[in-house]
Amino acid sequence: MPDDSAPATSKSVKVTFALPIGGGTLNAMANLPVGRTTLTQLLPIIQNIENAIVARVADEAEQAGTPISCRAGCGACCRQMVPVSLFEAEALAGWMDTLPAEHRASLEARFHKALLALRDAGVIEKILDERWMKDRELTTQLAIDYFHAHVACPFLENESCSIHPIRPLSCREYLVTSPPVLCNDPSENQVGGVRLPIKLSRALYAFGQEIEQDHRGWIPLIFLLAWQKSGAKPGEYISGTGEEVLKMFIERVADSPPIEESQLIDSQGGQMIER
Repeated sequence: MPDDSAPATSKSVKVTFALPIGGGTLNAMANLPVGRTTLTQLLPIIQNIENAIVARVADEAEQAGTPISCRAGCGACCRQMVPVSLFEAEALAGWMDTLPAEHRASLEARFHKALLALRDAGVIEKILDERWMKDRELTTQLAIDYFHAHVACPFLENESCSIHPIRPLSCREYLVTSPPVLCNDPSENQVGGVRLPIKLSRALYAFGQEIEQDHRGWIPLIFLLAWQKSGAKPGEYISGTGEEVLKMFIERVADSPPIEESQLIDSQGGQMIER
């Protein structure tokens, strides 16, 4: 795995570590901050690890004759409800604060337009009624209703992700091998999804559950700007040296429950593909 870039710091230390993946191991190296680091600041390294996992799975799919069919310009999946961990929400909100005023205003307008469209479709009301989190049938219906509202992610531009390098882990974990045209309605079509041996997003959600004392630990991406107004800084609750934070994260990944062989709706986010 390539050497990761550490968050901005005056001093860093290079460490090697191993992450159990299915029946194998991912050996990795990272430059970690020596000083106090939050889990949010460690996200670039976590994203790099996720990229390595996805690359390995993609190679295996290619060798099996079922290559990943996801490509830039195919944004059907960007019309599903996207789960974002609290730490990724913090990072995305911070990134938006660095944008020129005109660019940020444009994004804010897209978020507002998307929220109004989802409200008019009756989807916002269903998201806020958290009974769906405990009922598989309601979860499935919410995912379908959200997709059928045809509301694109505010970060989607020309059917491609405009924040691709910093996109949420849940987006990186959503992979298909079936023809892209089938993704136009995964509730009706048999979409061939790729089962990952582990999902790093689940570890972030677990930390979020502890901080918020709820059963979710993430927010729908569409609520990002509303969440930002709370001024929450979840990364502050999971901090230490770079090595300590990475160790906590890897331990949480190891404690994550196994992923089911076949799962229509991801219980952590409502993505509509067979796993």
